[in-house]
Amino acid sequence: MDQIKNLNPPAAIGAGVLASLFGQASPVLSLAPMQDVTDLPFWSLISKYGGADLYFTEFFRVTPHYVPERSILRSIDENPTGRPAIAQIIGNDPEAMARTARTLEKHAVCAIDLNLGCPAPVVYRKCAGGGLLRDLPRVDHLLAVLRDAVQGAFTVKTRIGFEDPSEFDALLEVFSKHRIDLLTVHGRTVAEKYGPCVHLDRIAQAVRSLPFPVQANGNVISAASAADTLWQTSAAGLMIGRGAIRNPWIFSQIRDRLAGRAVRLPVGREVLDYISDLYDAVCSEGVPEKAQVQKMKKYMNFLGEGLDESAVFLHDIRRCSTRDEFFSICSRHLYHGRAMTLQP
Repeated sequence: MDQIKNLNPPAAIGAGVLASLFGQASPVLSLAPMQDVTDLPFWSLISKYGGADLYFTEFFRVTPHYVPERSILRSIDENPTGRPAIAQIIGNDPEAMARTARTLEKHAVCAIDLNLGCPAPVVYRKCAGGGLLRDLPRVDHLLAVLRDAVQGAFTVKTRIGFEDPSEFDALLEVFSKHRIDLLTVHGRTVAEKYGPCVHLDRIAQAVRSLPFPVQANGNVISAASAADTLWQTSAAGLMIGRGAIRNPWIFSQIRDRLAGRAVRLPVGREVLDYISDLYDAVCSEGVPEKAQVQKMKKYMNFLGEGLDESAVFLHDIRRCSTRDEFFSICSRHLYHGRAMTLQP
């Protein structure tokens, strides 16, 4: 996919960037937004391992008197990836969200994204994220307000319902009423959280019934699962979150698989090098060592699922407190030359 060079576009040009990206023959590969995980340092690091075509920020959690966090704005203003970024907002106050969307459009974004999918109880109990899916008239109103406020591209990330996949039928009717530029569908309900079942048939339903691009999200953990998801859904792209934390090579592996090239797997020592790079990238100077190790545990919770002795690794990692202990555990499991799929 050609490098998109204009990363600081006016809103109208930003919409053109998104349309151009999804107008190409190759499926678009996006890095999912994961709060306190897919931040600026992680963007920078993963771009060196092949990287995504499109990056979504951590969500800006909008309240009535909200001012966007500088830490998240840096991902946009200092975007190191060479690829377009989308600013994601979450909340339920239409006026505040419209105001925030207009503010964010002054930065180098190609779209504003509304989060309708976060399954965290602390979020959905406040009728934000996935919690809004219990109130479709409210969703309808919020989409209308944001579509009117956003001058450029407006996108949405959603789950297929709150309790039951059958709720998706009514949700699609709401989406079809608005000029959305891209819909990302996580193929689980809010209640299903990150369970084993992803309803690819519901994503395929969205692709068939909506007049704008649809991106598939949920349980893409390998090049093979990516190809299968695309085959079953005909989606215009894939959004990958946990799979990319666990395996930063996944975007390159998917491109190779789709192009008919052999998919190269990293060996243990390369995964160990990735962890070392990750530690250097996301751990800030001047922060106590114990706090640095604690931050790394967030990433290891995902990566550890892909190791042969996953339970032992995670048990030990969760109990270490120093850098030396941390890397001693990692070396014990990864200092080898065997190819690794890094799949749960």
